[in-house]
Amino acid sequence: MKKTILLSAIASLIISPAAIAQSRTPATILSVGDGDTVRVKEGNRTVTVRLSCIDAPEMAQRPYGEGASARLKQLLPVGQSVQLRTITIDRYGRKVAEVFKGEQSINLAMVAEGQAAAYRQYLSGCNADQYLKAEARAKSQRLGFWNQSRPVMPWDFRRGGQRATSKTVAQPSNNFPACVNSDCDCSDFKTQAEAQRVLVAFPGDPFRLDGDKNGRACERLP
Repeated sequence: MKKTILLSAIASLIISPAAIAQSRTPATILSVGDGDTVRVKEGNRTVTVRLSCIDAPEMAQRPYGEGASARLKQLLPVGQSVQLRTITIDRYGRKVAEVFKGEQSINLAMVAEGQAAAYRQYLSGCNADQYLKAEARAKSQRLGFWNQSRPVMPWDFRRGGQRATSKTVAQPSNNFPACVNSDCDCSDFKTQAEAQRVLVAFPGDPFRLDGDKNGRACERLP
């Protein structure tokens, strides 16, 4: 009898994949705001969703905020079916959730691509180890937001307001032209290879170097 009770207690602690899947709710993307906010249709309601466990650069942190928003629009185009794993409701009334496209966590993808930072203060609702490792890899490869000498974290930027703007300007590395501090176009590059390096380093193509979206920047350059 005691053995039966013990086995029943253990079984009650095991969460099956089906139960986990049921904890997600279906939704459809209506629009993307910045790099960590979307609006979705969930049932008959329009809901604003703040992507959990990540913090993307603010739009004023050019070009990184614009790049993060552009990349999120690529990952979550209007009409895209997604699933939400809701964690909480924030003080602004937004649903805080992990957004899945199939089995891909879009939140984690944004961190892995250097489009957002792991939001350490709010990692308890996600697999913190996954997010921190993804961020470390993006930093080591200088992807996206991490391709600057002294990045100002989004939460620090918000605390400092516009006074932090000058700190968010990217410092050009030896591999990139000065235009990455403001806006690049194809005339800023001598070769297609130079433009391609910038396209790869700034996912989401914030400089619009790939007009036909085929993955190649400034194809008319030698």
